[in-house]
Amino acid sequence: MATESENPHSLFDIRGKSAIVVGATGAFGTLASRTLAAAGAKMTMAAGNAAELEKLLAGCRLFGTDAQVIARRSNTAADADAIAEAAVTRFGGIDILVVASGMNDVSTIVEMSPERFAKVMEANVTGSWLMARAAGAHMIRQGHGGKVVLTSSARGLLGHPAGYSAYCASKSAVDGITRALGCEWGRHNITVNAVAPTVFRSPLTAWMFEDTEKARAARAGFLSRVPLGRLGEPEDLAGPLLFLCSRASDFYTGHTLYADGGYTAG
Repeated sequence: MATESENPHSLFDIRGKSAIVVGATGAFGTLASRTLAAAGAKMTMAAGNAAELEKLLAGCRLFGTDAQVIARRSNTAADADAIAEAAVTRFGGIDILVVASGMNDVSTIVEMSPERFAKVMEANVTGSWLMARAAGAHMIRQGHGGKVVLTSSARGLLGHPAGYSAYCASKSAVDGITRALGCEWGRHNITVNAVAPTVFRSPLTAWMFEDTEKARAARAGFLSRVPLGRLGEPEDLAGPLLFLCSRASDFYTGHTLYADGGYTAG
């Protein structure tokens, strides 16, 4: 229990914690991996791209933290279990899980095949569920709680006219998993929350930050609905992530935290 005289910075201390980041080579996954590594966590980073994982590993080791990579996605129960077991074998347990993997497939519903819809749901929903299941089993057995952070989106709350029926449905489902596990795992002192960004700088959205007519028009339309008047930067997610992975958020669970410049508030 924190005391009034305690240094408040210690609430965010995760040094020595065993953290898993799934989807580690994506935009948010890379940020999450680097943020937690820089904060002193022992890292297990998983993704499908082995070459990119090795680059990420080299970067994280510059912070002086112990880290490993595993070239697997949490597409199946066996994959998710293997990722969790790798962290337990190397570091003795799991304290933090961040699921940063996911995908989108923009299409009107009448033009989208059931197979394409299922692929989005598998990547965003089933993968999150399987990884939470695998890591949560270890956290429950360990008996000292844990932190689970899933990746949602503003589109879990809001629709989009451009053909987001699969993506919106998947992120709404992630919000539902977050609430359900927040309730289910409260008695185990495991908090489950989600970070929900809007447009952030990444390889997929880099064009929106450019000084072109197309980008300026897209930004103007979007920013007219963002109270803070700018697009997101990856660093805007670092603080919320560290909060949700640390003791500072011990009384927060089942929440979706919108990192969106106020977009969902209007």
